[in-house]
Amino acid sequence: MNLLVIGSGGREHALVWKLRQSPQVRSIFCAPGNAGIEQLATLVQLPPTDVKGLLKFAKEKRIDLTVVGSEQPLVEGLVDTFEENGFKVFGPSKSAAQLEGSKVFSKDFMTRHHIPTAQYRNFAAAEYEAAKKYINTLDPPMVVKADGLAAGKGVIICKDRQEALVALDDIVLHRAFGDAGDRIVVEEFLVGEEASIFILTDGEHFVPLSSAQDHKRILDGDLGKNTGGMGAYAPAPIVTEEILQRVIREVVRPTLGGMKSEGSPYRGCLYIGLMMTADGPQVLEYNCRFGDPETQVVVPLIDGDLAEIFLSIAERRLDPSKVKMHQATAVCVVMASQGYPDEYQSGKQILGLENIKMEDGVVVFHAGTRKDGGKIVTSGGRVLGVTAIGYNNELDQTIRNAYRAVEKITFDGTYYRSDIGKKALKYLHTTKQNNKQ
Repeated sequence: MNLLVIGSGGREHALVWKLRQSPQVRSIFCAPGNAGIEQLATLVQLPPTDVKGLLKFAKEKRIDLTVVGSEQPLVEGLVDTFEENGFKVFGPSKSAAQLEGSKVFSKDFMTRHHIPTAQYRNFAAAEYEAAKKYINTLDPPMVVKADGLAAGKGVIICKDRQEALVALDDIVLHRAFGDAGDRIVVEEFLVGEEASIFILTDGEHFVPLSSAQDHKRILDGDLGKNTGGMGAYAPAPIVTEEILQRVIREVVRPTLGGMKSEGSPYRGCLYIGLMMTADGPQVLEYNCRFGDPETQVVVPLIDGDLAEIFLSIAERRLDPSKVKMHQATAVCVVMASQGYPDEYQSGKQILGLENIKMEDGVVVFHAGTRKDGGKIVTSGGRVLGVTAIGYNNELDQTIRNAYRAVEKITFDGTYYRSDIGKKALKYLHTTKQNNKQ
């Protein structure tokens, strides 16, 4: 098969890395890709939202399967256009991608189908005064969200009403997220611990992949500003088999059934962000694609031919029994540019990448990198996802392996959290203690 992968981050590097292992794959193209992906695929200098250009390229190269990594082209209808022209695509349609593209749509959808989520109200920008009044009726903390896509930064957790009013002003009056703030969601703050579930589905059949846990905040201890994600690990021990079955019963089946009944059957990867509350798991958000950096820890744990799995979904013939997961652990530590998620400098040479070997159970997924002559330099806020895979290791050893690898890599101004995965160890310690008893 000839494959086209669309996107340029660590998620796409992880997908290309796994797809390259398929015996069915002859060539992989990636648009636009990055310096790490270039070692595995041919880069195509087309932006992910250039649907016409990508379609023309797919025709020229006789692409057998297109894998859409990033959300914007999905929300803009790339899958619909490609399928209308006879191409097989892994990803949801434009109407199905509304689950991520519009927080108003997703919250109302969850209400219609009795899917557990935080209490909320939606407001148009013109309803600014009504939104202010609603905020003043809520007990803090609370959450203010821009409706549309905002590069993972449109969700603002506010510790008091004043912060919520400032967030409202930023979104509605100051247009901090542009058109994404034409509508907003104000909702209650859910107390608990977050986790993520990935579902692969062809619209009829589905299979869950490994659970994972992202680390959104910039600082250790989950402090500081929200980011696109500073690291992740899988599986997440907080998602027990009992909780997973509850999520499937209360969230996955109603979501897929609801989308089908509303005329937008969901196909591709459905990311479900959950908060584990005292009342059980509740949905924080949907993503219409693989999450980042969770992809970097979930995809390596898939035991099978990812190209065949994706093709079976595109052809509406997924066999859940064919999708297996390794009994293993994975930890990804994001190395970021100093200043991220605010202003940062780029163009810094990255040293030490040659010291990392897959034979040691570590792979480095590039997120914000580019080639500059013979050097690899930084080109983004999140630069690398250093990922350790422990096929025979417990999580604590996999964490140590990841950080040993991080210490071998450097660039001017590098920053990373030192506590990725450590919150899981308390659950594993408790389980061991219970098993001894």
